[in-house]
Amino acid sequence: SRNDLIYQIHPLKSLLNPFWFAEPAVLALPRRISNVWVNLKFFTKERVMSAHKVIITAAISGAEVTQEMNPAVPYTIDQYVRESKLAREAGAAIIHLHARYDDGTPTQDRERFRAIIDAIQAACPDVIIQPSTGGATGMTAEERLQLTELNPEMASLDCGTMNFGGDDIFVNTENMIIAFAARMNERGIKPELECFDKSHIDMALRLVRKGHIHPPLHFNFVLGVNGGAAGTPRDLLFLKESIPEGATFTATGIGRCQLEMNVMGMLLGGHVRVGFEDNLKYNRERNAISNAEFVERIVRIAKELNLEIATPAEARKILGMPERVNQSK
Repeated sequence: SRNDLIYQIHPLKSLLNPFWFAEPAVLALPRRISNVWVNLKFFTKERVMSAHKVIITAAISGAEVTQEMNPAVPYTIDQYVRESKLAREAGAAIIHLHARYDDGTPTQDRERFRAIIDAIQAACPDVIIQPSTGGATGMTAEERLQLTELNPEMASLDCGTMNFGGDDIFVNTENMIIAFAARMNERGIKPELECFDKSHIDMALRLVRKGHIHPPLHFNFVLGVNGGAAGTPRDLLFLKESIPEGATFTATGIGRCQLEMNVMGMLLGGHVRVGFEDNLKYNRERNAISNAEFVERIVRIAKELNLEIATPAEARKILGMPERVNQSK
């Protein structure tokens, strides 16, 4: 019954109590989860306390957000280095990267990516740099693939076409996904499977069966985008339960659902993404002062849940990546 369900979910509130008042945005999480028909096994203390190191990805720039929205959004190479270094020192193992010119214009230009990657790598030698092949809406497949010529050790692979607000369409046809996957396979680039919707998971698994994408699989569930799945506990749980056993996943929430999706992702045994690409505000009252501020909050919450934070070396092992791959060659 519904009453039984609410009773079963109640232990989650006790798990969140250590930071209950320190993190107001989490306050709504148990109430929202109480409306979701889930099995108790996902929220028991044993599940949360199981051995699980959390990989934190910092999506430091994005392609759509601007300094008018938050002055700390990086445009210049020095700003990229500052944000990457602060995020790495705070606990991020992966830097998810969109390239911008100094005036903020998004670009997939190979040489701009090279300059940014080399500068970040010099400041943060151990960090995993994960450039985006998504670019910005309206870019061609050829533009978006330029960065793969730099042989990054990891890159995003978007797994479906979707509305992207207003008149924008983010185009990723099946043949495009196959072509992007082939390029990554050729160059030894680990794909992160970007899924904004359940159908994107289905497409990715179809291409696994056809031999275009190879395990071990790592998914990123991006929830709360206008045109994709909503950022709710129900949707995150549904996506998590739709991937094969042995696959790993990151929980990404856009805007105000970021913290809820991050916390629930950790509770479900997953990893988290934070950063200006997804959310500019630390809370309702103010903007975040840096990407590192989001990372620090996740580190604090993870510790309250007795979860450890993965180093870049540990993240590579968890994701089935080589110990080290030279970049930007």
